[in-house]
Amino acid sequence: MQPDNTAVRTALWRALHVLQDEKPFIIEDTIGYKLIKPKQGWEEYPDMKYTKRLRASIVARARFIEDLAKEQIRMGINQYVLLGAGLDSFAQRNPEITEQVNLYEIDQPGTLFWKEKKLIESNYHIPGNLHFVPVDFETTSWWEELLKNGFDIHQPAIVSCTGVTLYLTKKSITDMLRKTMLFSPGSTIAIAFYLSLENLEEEDKPLMEMAIKGAAASGTPFLSFYTEVEIAEQAKTVGLKNIKTISTKDMTEKYFKNRTDNLLPASGEFFLVAQT
Repeated sequence: MQPDNTAVRTALWRALHVLQDEKPFIIEDTIGYKLIKPKQGWEEYPDMKYTKRLRASIVARARFIEDLAKEQIRMGINQYVLLGAGLDSFAQRNPEITEQVNLYEIDQPGTLFWKEKKLIESNYHIPGNLHFVPVDFETTSWWEELLKNGFDIHQPAIVSCTGVTLYLTKKSITDMLRKTMLFSPGSTIAIAFYLSLENLEEEDKPLMEMAIKGAAASGTPFLSFYTEVEIAEQAKTVGLKNIKTISTKDMTEKYFKNRTDNLLPASGEFFLVAQT
């Protein structure tokens, strides 16, 4: 079993932020890097060396989701669902918070089995309230698998989904949005979506073109792009409330002000945040 290439790349971008960018760090996360143990010189690979703006986007979204999750947990939410968890390390980096909440990490079987094995080999404690939920988003009901792993439908949750919708069909994404309404009233949903090539800033278009080609070559092509208006309308249609979208501009204002290293996020990603 091997982790998904996207999960590996994302974890290495988070680590590269700590290893190469200036302080203050947007987020400090090198655990995935320690599990992967990449070959010497990995920082010079093209998808690491020439993707600074994408790296900035990755650390911004990780920080945004982490801030949101911590806020909800402080307010009493005790269930945290990560759709497309990849090599996320929230549980390992926040043990005092993990004790207060049931975490459900949902992702491809290969990624989760590899991750659990590497965590054990690296002597990371896996608490009883951290649940690995292996699924194939296109062929398996993540909702049914979540329930099988002890999720309480009568209690609200914080639900995050990053780095997933780009690889799903629009039919699957619509189904995902509809299923969010199965969560208990008062649950908070945060899902990342992606702008099409023509809606990007000019300096980000070459990066996206390279990413599209690379994704297709690796057998995981990009399938679905949206505008913020389209997603807000879909969220409203399925019944979500308190709908808002968080743009690259919002992320820049929130996390990148007064930096001296010219670290700025790429313009391709935005968040839907809403409640059931």
